[in-house]
Amino acid sequence: MKTLTALLTATLIGLTASMAQARDLGPDEALRLRDAGTIVSFEKLNATALTKHPGSTITETELEEEYGKYIYQVELRDPQGIEWDLELDAVSGQVLKDHQDT
Repeated sequence: MKTLTALLTATLIGLTASMAQARDLGPDEALRLRDAGTIVSFEKLNATALTKHPGSTITETELEEEYGKYIYQVELRDPQGIEWDLELDAVSGQVLKDHQDT
């Protein structure tokens, strides 16, 4: 019975680890990546997001590593009060997703 419990626990830990494909990057790591030139500056990424929705205000940003790619997530509120969620490739600056928050 102990062997079965240990095997089941190990399997669950392995499944949980494989499902966790995205991780939030802290400010220190984000700045290190920017300073190394690995990712585009946050000013440029924010400017790209604001270009998609002129007059908007950035309400939140987050840098994640998903499946080996750096993704910059931006939440905006436009002048009409509509909220938008954007995802940008933090290496190239390309907009990957742009949709209204519902």
